[in-house]
Amino acid sequence: MHIIKVGLNYRTAPVEIREKLAFSEDAVDGAMIHLNLQKSILENVIISTCNRTEIYVVADQLHTGRYYIKQFLSDWFEIDKESFLPYLVIEENDAAIEHLFRVASGLDSMVLGETQILGQVRDAFLTAQKSRTTGTIFNELFKQAITFAKRAHKETAIGEHAVSISYAAVQLAKSALSGSLKDKHVAVLGAGKMGTLSLKNLSAAGPARLSILNRTYEKAAVLASETGAEAVPYEKLGDLLQEADVLISSTGAPDIVLHMKQVKEILSKRRNPSDLIMIDIAVPRDIDSGIAGLDGVKLYDIDNLQDIVDENLEARKKAANEVEAMLEEEIVAFNGWLATLGVVPIISALRDKALAIQAETMNSIERKMPDLTTREKKVLNKHTKSIINQMLKEPIRQAKELATSENPEESLALFMKIFGIDEAVKNDLASSREQGNPVAFGAGNSGILTFSLADRITSGQ
Repeated sequence: MHIIKVGLNYRTAPVEIREKLAFSEDAVDGAMIHLNLQKSILENVIISTCNRTEIYVVADQLHTGRYYIKQFLSDWFEIDKESFLPYLVIEENDAAIEHLFRVASGLDSMVLGETQILGQVRDAFLTAQKSRTTGTIFNELFKQAITFAKRAHKETAIGEHAVSISYAAVQLAKSALSGSLKDKHVAVLGAGKMGTLSLKNLSAAGPARLSILNRTYEKAAVLASETGAEAVPYEKLGDLLQEADVLISSTGAPDIVLHMKQVKEILSKRRNPSDLIMIDIAVPRDIDSGIAGLDGVKLYDIDNLQDIVDENLEARKKAANEVEAMLEEEIVAFNGWLATLGVVPIISALRDKALAIQAETMNSIERKMPDLTTREKKVLNKHTKSIINQMLKEPIRQAKELATSENPEESLALFMKIFGIDEAVKNDLASSREQGNPVAFGAGNSGILTFSLADRITSGQ
């Protein structure tokens, strides 16, 4: 069995291509169910965000799996394959596994270390589980990837330090006010993209009062309702700044919005004894740079913030190196788990043979000693099974170690031959495949044997 990732993202495809292959939130579950019906596809999870569309599958054949994923994309979105094939990136097995861990932990994000993608990966996995398109392999892989990402953010600084201008503005405001906005009044001027992001980040910071002003009041009112802020008419800006602690300005105006004379008048009427923190993240600038020389105000512009972002990005890059080291260990651990799946049918066959011998022995004892009481039979049965279990401990341990050895296929083939269970394993796998399952054993929903030994066994090699 093989793990395949087929997808495109902000690095490989422009937005006009990404939007054509974006799964809507209410359709992605149906898409995963439909994909699982395709030939060779045994499990799948689809991750679709504004920056990426990625399809992860467990397939019984690489070539067939790749083909049917691409065909599925073409059919589902009703577009010709040639229009998107140049933008697709296909990764298999170890590379696909590593990519998922990188995505979940924010190493592959446009904003290094951001945490939103972790929630999106988790939601995609939960949707796939609910749609019953995951099984043994992806239930383990995605749980491990999500757990790893949480640990990476907890144990390193990969998600710390502001690396976007709007977030840096909020962090700067907090820093200028002793690290907290809890009892402060913060105002945002401008309801464009930067103002919206600033307002959302501020809302999460929990100031005592949060205001939004915009030349178009209706737009400010809509944004206020979405973030728990209050919309204030633009004409009230001067009055508002007489009591506010912080102003973050990000209008799209072509010229200065707050002039020296206006700010001097505001400062003379301020009832708030602390300095007014003014953070101008607009380009062109909203606030007259000369204001920085006035008493009672601290002015920062986008260049000040960019220095913070650059410095913090370097800190995140250092943390990313720590995550990379952790990632290597995680992939080794998952591959170790994956390899041991191949021995489950072998262990099962070994146990079946040993218990069959025990049952045959008990039948022989009962024939030769017909006067045994029910209690005596139970005692004999219990102790002979105990002997079997004790004898199997070491062979089972050895089988698991062989699965991760240098030549696992040859080693396990010899193991089966020594114990005379190769035919039993072969028949079990063949029977399972005839029933439409790759292999049958107790773990998970699909019970997939990923070890290539399965193919050798059923083909008689």
